[in-house]
Amino acid sequence: MHRLIPLLAALPIVCLTVSACCAGIDDCVPAEPLVEGEPEQQGLQQEPTVDEAAPDAPADSVGRDYPEFAEIGSPAPLFTLADVAGESHSLADLRGKTVVLEWFNPECPFVVHAHEKGPLKEMKSSLPNAELIWLAINSGAPGKQGSGAEKNRSYIEKWSLEHAVLLDEGGAVGRSYQAKTTPHVYVIDPKGILVYRGALDNAPRGRLKGKAYINYLEAALSSLSAGRSVEYVDTRPYGCSVKYGGQ
Repeated sequence: MHRLIPLLAALPIVCLTVSACCAGIDDCVPAEPLVEGEPEQQGLQQEPTVDEAAPDAPADSVGRDYPEFAEIGSPAPLFTLADVAGESHSLADLRGKTVVLEWFNPECPFVVHAHEKGPLKEMKSSLPNAELIWLAINSGAPGKQGSGAEKNRSYIEKWSLEHAVLLDEGGAVGRSYQAKTTPHVYVIDPKGILVYRGALDNAPRGRLKGKAYINYLEAALSSLSAGRSVEYVDTRPYGCSVKYGGQ
């Protein structure tokens, strides 16, 4: 028996979970949701899942005349960001259209599931609102998981994405929207008002949380298209933490 101890000590350790092998490594992702997608009352503050201390935003990325932080029922903070091809996109230019912002990390397993097996695989092409603009925003700092134009271009091609992926490597836009997780989604109505923020649905990686499936994003967009008030306006997001710099 004693002869087996040195042999067992020399054997490689096989990790049964992602988190078991990621202690102390910033870019590792959680095996379970950080927080579940449960409905919250309008205006209720969320428990922070990332450092929400926001630096002064550059004038060319977040609008000065708009709130420092995004709030339900208020004008969405303006921003201008470049996509992976270097083309500039400005929220101010999209007034009159419904805008979806999807916080994005192509290497996060929750994002992978959403785009490969989950609702985002077919959702955008089936939405009833023809005036919809969809923008993915990656606020990952350089060197962090899922960051960089080249890596994001590869996933745009892999998933046949038709919408732009914008790079927010400094994190100013992500912090102004208080984006916590990937995915973390927001809906801005044609008047520029933020009408929904939170989880994509109540089924992180296909695991239902609740008695019945609810696609919060689709419900919000359908309500806007029909001229109704959005029922769920502020839900608790789930996913991998946004990989801001300095964390």
